[in-house]
Amino acid sequence: MTHNYAAILQDISDAIHQTDFADARKADYIPALASVPDDHFAMVLRTAGGNELAIGQADLPFSIQSISKVFALVLAQRAHGDELWKAVRREPSGSAFNSLIQLEQEHGIPRNPFINAGAIRVADLIASRYANPDRSVAEFLGQLCGNPGIRVDNDVYLSEDQHGDRNRAIAYLMKSFGKLDNPVEDVVRAYFKQCSVAMTAREMARAAFFLANKGVGIDGRTVIAPEETSRINALMLTCGMYDGVGDFAFTVGIPAKSGVGGGIIGVIPGEFSVCVWSPRLDTRGNSAAGIKALEMLIRAIGRSVF
Repeated sequence: MTHNYAAILQDISDAIHQTDFADARKADYIPALASVPDDHFAMVLRTAGGNELAIGQADLPFSIQSISKVFALVLAQRAHGDELWKAVRREPSGSAFNSLIQLEQEHGIPRNPFINAGAIRVADLIASRYANPDRSVAEFLGQLCGNPGIRVDNDVYLSEDQHGDRNRAIAYLMKSFGKLDNPVEDVVRAYFKQCSVAMTAREMARAAFFLANKGVGIDGRTVIAPEETSRINALMLTCGMYDGVGDFAFTVGIPAKSGVGGGIIGVIPGEFSVCVWSPRLDTRGNSAAGIKALEMLIRAIGRSVF
């Protein structure tokens, strides 16, 4: 069935701007994120045929934060293959994304690569294999979206670095169990920098396209093998929305990854990649308007992966 995505996106935008997300709050624990206007909203969809449809501030950069974890995971997968899964597990956490309790109980092995502990371990694996781990994720994202100018937002990075005590605690806890190979400060610096990359919703939809296209990016080149692409999508479906992943699967039902900058990427394999951005978050750290927009999109097309 052919869908009028332009009309669907316009209906979504109209509904979002008429909805009161009064209980949603920006991630003010990272001060650089607190200054983004509450009412910003963007949504970009890239179809399997290469068409792009956009609404809102689609070309305004935002801090991608934990969305970067997907692309860092791909880099680690490329470098380490299945050895990666000895360092980090593949199970939903059911806990807050920055919890130390579960990490202590499980002897320093992170439950999955999308909670902070798992992403820090992935950054550690990247640091062991890549010459410039501080820039590797940003450069990779630039290749994927076709913009070699993708950069780290230094203001956000400094804010992350100055308020990163809990992430350092996570890293030192893993180090105490012998589960971190590189110096803690080197690893957390690389982690903070990947989270501080700034991209637009249009660029993010392009970067995520390979996940909807059997591992082939917008330039026609293979990013990862189809089997590995399916595994990444499975992890996004089961672990990509923090401890709200169950509700998201129930109401939306597509592989997705969120970040506390207010962005969410999602895919329906074989059909499209999508990025939605709105800065105010629900209590689980996911964009409130973003989840609503994706729910409306899936309902409009009558399609989830289920």
